[in-house]
Amino acid sequence: MVAYFYMTGFLLIDKPDGPTSHDVVNTVRRATGEKRVGHAGTLDPFATGLLLVGVGREATREFPKLVGLDKEYEAVFALGATSDTDDRTGRVVATENTQNPTDEDIQRAMQTLVGEIEQLPPNYSAIKVGGRKAYDAARKGETLELKPRRVTVHSFELLKPITHTPSPTLHVRIHCSTGTYIRALARDLGAKLGTGGYVQELRRTTIGSWKIEEATVLSALNKESVQGRLVPVETFLSRLAR
Repeated sequence: MVAYFYMTGFLLIDKPDGPTSHDVVNTVRRATGEKRVGHAGTLDPFATGLLLVGVGREATREFPKLVGLDKEYEAVFALGATSDTDDRTGRVVATENTQNPTDEDIQRAMQTLVGEIEQLPPNYSAIKVGGRKAYDAARKGETLELKPRRVTVHSFELLKPITHTPSPTLHVRIHCSTGTYIRALARDLGAKLGTGGYVQELRRTTIGSWKIEEATVLSALNKESVQGRLVPVETFLSRLAR
């Protein structure tokens, strides 16, 4: 029988495809026996990658210090179709498109989305309008009037040449400010190319100075292993200055 000890600190979790960020929090609660657990920065269920999880009051009260950290993602964008959620989980509709963009066309279009830009959040997002979340309205077939938000895309790179089989897809890396929607970048890039576009795969690789290589896969987290994986609060916060 495993005895619980008071635990506090931060966990770097590599979230798999499928669970919600809240599901990850519940897994950590079971492993630690600590009720006060939270995460800093939601990942959609289909997305994978780095999730920072605070365990205990000493850790969770430090979350405001993590707001505003830049993030990096690697993603696969599908072209030639649109999605009402701007990702693969939505209703995907092929576009009537005769254009066949080259790598050069794509890179030129990508550069127009680099820097400080005005980005319209996806209809399926947690943005609130008049106290209502956009995704709640969208699920009821309603569209709220969302306003563009100013975000910063530091870099937007094509990782490999466009592939055309079975459909046109792009492998990209994005370094951006907090609040940037990768789904909106896919949507807007597709619109600029005249092909339509949405996110097929999404992986968060960096938050601030923390890297995915440091993270623990969720399946490896249990009552026996969690204590050794907790990063003390002071040690964790010391990296904010990097």
